[in-house]
Formats: sequence, C-alpha cells, structure tokens
Amino acid sequence: MSELRPQEGSFSLGDVRIAVITARWNSEVTEGLRKGALRALKQHFVQTVKDFYVPGAFELPLAVQRAARTGRFDAVIALGCVIRGDTPHFDYVCAETTRGIGEVGLREDLPVAFGLLTTDNLQQALDRAGENQKNKGEEAALTVLEMLELFKNMQEKK
Repeated sequence: MSELRPQEGSFSLGDVRIAVITARWNSEVTEGLRKGALRALKQHFVQTVKDFYVPGAFELPLAVQRAARTGRFDAVIALGCVIRGDTPHFDYVCAETTRGIGEVGLREDLPVAFGLLTTDNLQQALDRAGENQKNKGEEAALTVLEMLELFKNMQEKK
C-alpha cells in the first residue's frame, strides 16, 4: 500500500497567517524540519509566516495554544523531535506532547500540524528531516494548507 501524501497542488487561500513553532532540542533534526516547512509554505506563496522556538518538544503544546489564542494566526505548525533512549522518559514526553498538540487544535478550532518526530534513533530522525520527499516538516506545512483549504470550502455558500 502506498503512503498518501497531503495535497501537493496549488491552494487558493489568499493571505493566510501561519505560526511555525520549533523545538530547539535535537536542533540538528528540528532545523531540517523547519526548513522543510518554510520551503513548502514559500512554494505555495504563503507570505505571513512567524517563526518561534521553544526549548523542547514538551513545551510545544503550550506555545501552540498561546499562538492559537492570539487570534493572529490561521494555522500553527508544531515541529520537534524525540529520540528513544534507555528510560521511559521518551514514552512520557511523546504521549503528553501528542495529546497536548491534538487538544489545542480541537479546543481552538484551528488547523494544527503535528510535526513531531518520535524515532528510535538519530538516523531515522535525520532521514525524515532531510532535503528529500520524506521531510515531515514539509508534510506538516502541506497538511495545514490542505486543512485551511478544506475549512474555506466548508464555509463557502453555493
């Protein structure tokens, strides 16, 4: 079964405002995710992008919620990376970060892209953050654009 990627065509969104929030922890990986997201947004002519950083993945949900509540953004992209270690810390951080990011989108009725890598090792993370078709930052950006287009189409009167 082939993996379905988010819509890669053109989006007719007009002027949308997007916040990109990137965790600094594992920056070798997260900067690649960030570059992929910004590249995709630029390719789709998104002009209003605000870049923010948080210390680590665990801080992403709070920052995403704050960005959503400002009313300044139409969508938020959360980018981070957690690499499995020898303790259960990985499981706790991944579970709570995932839950928190998901709750923000539902509570604030705003597209929030989940660009959190949860990998077993550094190489898996680098493979998903490189300048290639597997870049999950790019995929996160395409996801929010597709969701914004969906929301716009739901509001249109026929």
